[in-house]
Amino acid sequence: MPRAEKRKQVVERLTAPNAFGVHRVKPAEATLTDSPEGVFAGASESNALQLLAPVGHAMTTANKITVVRILMIPAFVTMAIYYGASVKRGQPLEWQRFIAIAIFILAAVSDGLDGYVARRYNQRSTLGIILDPIADKGLLLSGIITLSLTSWSEVEPESGRFPVWFPVLVISRDAILLVGTLVLYLLNGKVQVKPHWTGKIATVLQMVAIGWVMLQLRIIPLLYVVLAAGAFTLVSGVIYVTEGVRQLQAEGHAHPAKP
Repeated sequence: MPRAEKRKQVVERLTAPNAFGVHRVKPAEATLTDSPEGVFAGASESNALQLLAPVGHAMTTANKITVVRILMIPAFVTMAIYYGASVKRGQPLEWQRFIAIAIFILAAVSDGLDGYVARRYNQRSTLGIILDPIADKGLLLSGIITLSLTSWSEVEPESGRFPVWFPVLVISRDAILLVGTLVLYLLNGKVQVKPHWTGKIATVLQMVAIGWVMLQLRIIPLLYVVLAAGAFTLVSGVIYVTEGVRQLQAEGHAHPAKP
């Protein structure tokens, strides 16, 4: 094949849009010259680096970390349930507890890692926006539900598991917010989410409560930690619902329909 024809085919592959209509290199940025590096002529530095990568659109590193975090959830649940069963038999297998704790900590740390990678290397993507909250909520809810169904303490069973009302509160709040978000999107065509500090504290306290059970801390009773987490969970839920109603009223959807 003539050299010029080969270069032309390479440029066509690189400037062709993918399935989403996105160009690796904009056609206007790629030019043909007779020089060996002609295929890079006119391309920006970032595009030149993309040209060096294999042709195709691989998942970003940030998204890969998020996917791995999601896959850690069933592994954590499995080890947590097995450890709870061993405690119930009166023969707790501590190695199962340590593995469950290690998986949970690794998953929690990766939450910050994928965000850092996405910001540092400009890897923000639509997929990441969807997967990240799924991974976050999945980890929290799986921990709360699992530690409500099985006790991790042989000596004090009540300090080794969450009271039933705690997972009910957390799940109900998240379900209401999810439904409210869908309603806002369907009626307003947009959703303006403004994270509130009570919601952030609620998330932190939920993580602390999970760690309190897994590490079997006895500094203060577990009930106090759960009450604090439950209080902020409830308050933040009320605040978000109130904000959602305000957005509906601003668009006139909360007023009686005119005949």
